[in-house]
Amino acid sequence: MNRRTVLLATAFGAVGMLFATLMVVPVLFGSTQFLFGGGTAGCVDTSKAGAQPAEASDARSIPADYLALYKKAGKDYGIPWNVLAGIGKVETNHGTSRLPGVSSGENYAGAGGPMQFLAATFREFGVDGNGDNKKDRYDPADAIPSAARYLKHNGAPQRMRTAIFMYNHSWDYVNLVLSWAKRYAAGDFEVVQSNGVECDDNELPAGIDGLVQRIIAFAMAQRGKRYIFGANGPDAWDCSSLVQGAYRSVGLRIPRTTFEQWPFGVRIAKGKEQPGDLVFFNSGPGTSPNNPGHVGMVIGNGKMIVASCSTCVPNIGVKSYKRGDWVGTTRPLATDNLKKQLAQLDADASG
Repeated sequence: MNRRTVLLATAFGAVGMLFATLMVVPVLFGSTQFLFGGGTAGCVDTSKAGAQPAEASDARSIPADYLALYKKAGKDYGIPWNVLAGIGKVETNHGTSRLPGVSSGENYAGAGGPMQFLAATFREFGVDGNGDNKKDRYDPADAIPSAARYLKHNGAPQRMRTAIFMYNHSWDYVNLVLSWAKRYAAGDFEVVQSNGVECDDNELPAGIDGLVQRIIAFAMAQRGKRYIFGANGPDAWDCSSLVQGAYRSVGLRIPRTTFEQWPFGVRIAKGKEQPGDLVFFNSGPGTSPNNPGHVGMVIGNGKMIVASCSTCVPNIGVKSYKRGDWVGTTRPLATDNLKKQLAQLDADASG
């Protein structure tokens, strides 16, 4: 969310040991869908994505005032109320946690309130939910609809897993939220996995390496955010920082600027692109055929995820990389540099 770099363990707070015992939903590709009812392998029926389920018996543990607020915000924003309740449970146990930053102040990462917003994020997405002409991240009447608005901004309900991932950058967190959401709902409620975010243009080829999936998942989760030249996230990116941030999300370091990224990777022949490769274009200030100034990331099927420009709609989204100003393609993962980094990451994980 707002605490994108916060470790999952700290998000759970005093009730972390309880959460660890829960059954969680399996992780597939990061841009998978959250829906009610069925779906297909590559496309999903989003007609019920904003449906409001009935309460299961586990929902009786939610404080009555919070339950009412979750339901109202869910209805107002088309977000399943139980997903909001799942976030509220994981973040602060519905505001009952006594950890710093829940009822006042901030935790070490700067998050505050029952839904754990950073001040800057709340300034942008905060809602005056109770009509008192104030937006208070510590007031659940404001914080809960603000969380719904933030999820909506990041693609919910059609891209619910992506939206929850943007709330807190951890797939374990996403799964934990959804496990609570499922416990709170009665009736036909299930998480449906899909290989693509939008079946018309974002479906990924089968058999993509798990590391590449995670890199692409991060980049895809930035869709709809702003392009600002020189920005480094988390709320805005430029073309090269988006690519760098996606690789950094799995612990890999690549250069920051397009001009540095172009000579960094191993050159790939046209037509041999694979997901995770970088595609470069003769576009932007200081660009030339030998010094491309614009970059995107291949996701498959002739498409790339790219931070395009501040006036583009969307600023960050999926586009074709088959265009006239294409300069070349590189594969960072084929470099000795990243191979060494991967080896070190493996060693650290096994040590």
